[in-house]
Amino acid sequence: MLVIADTGERVIPELMKSTNTMLLEHTARYYFSTPYVSGRVLDMACGAGFGTHMVAKLCMKHMEGIVGADRDPEIIEYARATYYHPSSSFVTIDVMDQDIVSKLGLFDTILSFETIEHVEDDRLFIQQLYSLLKPGGFLVISTPFGKGRGVPCGQPFHYHQLSREEFESSFTMFQEVEMYYQRGVTIEPPRRDVYYPIGVAVCKK
Repeated sequence: MLVIADTGERVIPELMKSTNTMLLEHTARYYFSTPYVSGRVLDMACGAGFGTHMVAKLCMKHMEGIVGADRDPEIIEYARATYYHPSSSFVTIDVMDQDIVSKLGLFDTILSFETIEHVEDDRLFIQQLYSLLKPGGFLVISTPFGKGRGVPCGQPFHYHQLSREEFESSFTMFQEVEMYYQRGVTIEPPRRDVYYPIGVAVCKK
């Protein structure tokens, strides 16, 4: 097995207990996304690739294939070695690459979980994902809530964490947007007097 030098916030099931909260939350997001998966699929910031592999297995009958993309060549090497599936492939690319559309092409579904807090310009990040979607395609995206854009959040791998209001207002370019909220493994529409630390948006282009 390849050894990852810096796991940081990486979700690597082989190095985690099955009860690890981060692992359970990530798994829940991938399961949540499966009804929206069709056609050609992109898992942006796929990390170790376990979620890409999960979607490949669960959705192989109604998708053309899934591409797991990450800017870290070491983690992509790990994903290729650990999570092979005939319906999936892995590529090294930065989501902020100005030529990303010509390099990757267009997709019917894009998944990007816990990524937006890792980029400095969240608005450009959303625009990049939008440009990769075919008309009518779906983006399923999540992020932890925090004190807001540009405010240090105390997480060494995060530029900042958007407030709930900032996240909800990030998708005005899309035709349709549905907001969900995550508490542990539960992802649901908001209920009164329940604190949700994570937001999940389902956006149709």
